[in-house]
Amino acid sequence: MSPSKIRFSELVSEQTRAEIFATVLTAGPISRTQLAQRLGLVPSSVTRMLPPLLEHDYLRESDTAPQGRGRPQKMLHVNPDKHLVVGMKIGPAQVSGVVTDMAANVLARAEEPIADCTPETALSAAASLTGRLLAEAPEAADRVLGLGVGVSGHVDSAAGTCRYSALLDWNKVDVAGPLQAATGLPVVVNNDVNTLVVAERWFGEGRDVDSFAVVTVGPGIGCGLLLDGALYSGATGLAGELGHLPLDPAGPMCSCGRRGCLEALAGDRAVLRHLQDAGIPCGDIAEAIDLARGEGGSARTVARSAFTEAGTALGRGIAGMCNLLNLQKIIIAGEGAVAYDLFGPAMTAAMEAQAFSTAARDCDIHVDPARHDLWARGAACLVIRDAVGAAIS
Repeated sequence: MSPSKIRFSELVSEQTRAEIFATVLTAGPISRTQLAQRLGLVPSSVTRMLPPLLEHDYLRESDTAPQGRGRPQKMLHVNPDKHLVVGMKIGPAQVSGVVTDMAANVLARAEEPIADCTPETALSAAASLTGRLLAEAPEAADRVLGLGVGVSGHVDSAAGTCRYSALLDWNKVDVAGPLQAATGLPVVVNNDVNTLVVAERWFGEGRDVDSFAVVTVGPGIGCGLLLDGALYSGATGLAGELGHLPLDPAGPMCSCGRRGCLEALAGDRAVLRHLQDAGIPCGDIAEAIDLARGEGGSARTVARSAFTEAGTALGRGIAGMCNLLNLQKIIIAGEGAVAYDLFGPAMTAAMEAQAFSTAARDCDIHVDPARHDLWARGAACLVIRDAVGAAIS
């Protein structure tokens, strides 16, 4: 057998074991038969894949009391105490972090505002926050497995770098190196929306489907993809850049330096620009939401029009994604999801108008205004997932 075929076989095994672990984590305690049914595998395949997970003590198997006259049934469950994991989200205004056990239960959480989002400031804050969080966890020094970090933009997870983030104004920033040097921990880096995809897959709205997208709205428009049960990042980590889908060549300037991107038409700045162009002063998106939900008047009318316009642009972009991927579900998340009542109707109308055939009807829309610690929890899940693969490879 050729090396490439061997490597492909090993990769499939690693992915299957990671999915086994995730399924036991989210659905356990669970029997081998139930596990096979959930994953669409024959029981013998599950039995063949389990030994490394049991031998390394990531999973445990224990007897349960028989029901009726049946024999005791062995049930699989995650060993939560094997390690601790740190998860971190770096945003433009703050760094948010959690410490979890191996079952991704949050043991401690904290946030740290940052004066600016330069790499030096943000990474220093992330390292400091890691230390604060671990100080709250018992025997952390001997148990901590690693640090997972989510940042916006084009992330090369293999190299641990952020190649480019328009939101943070980062270009070719080494994320893993400085954090590993400062904390002494192995560091896993990924796009922040990808961390949210993992969290939704393990604990949220994505548990019951194999192909879905998380679309985040707020200062930027982000997107993460789970396709056929696996996180999809593309050839170089660029998959899911929905916010920079070019919709209008003559449109407003985007943070990436190009005109008419979806983010420039549907992000927070688009809403604020609409109000400012109408001569209505508005300091931030929270104020715009208050105006749109307020009593009657011209300001309310303009604010509602701004959200409708943004929702229409977002719906067109999502329609294109549905046409390409025929997704089962789209989860609307991020800070801006709290305004779904304002932009959602226009978004779904545009989506249905622009999607091909049944692409829109095939896709359920769910709203999950995720807290920052869910993003950080997802980053911790990436460390857990990678550790399972490394330990059993």
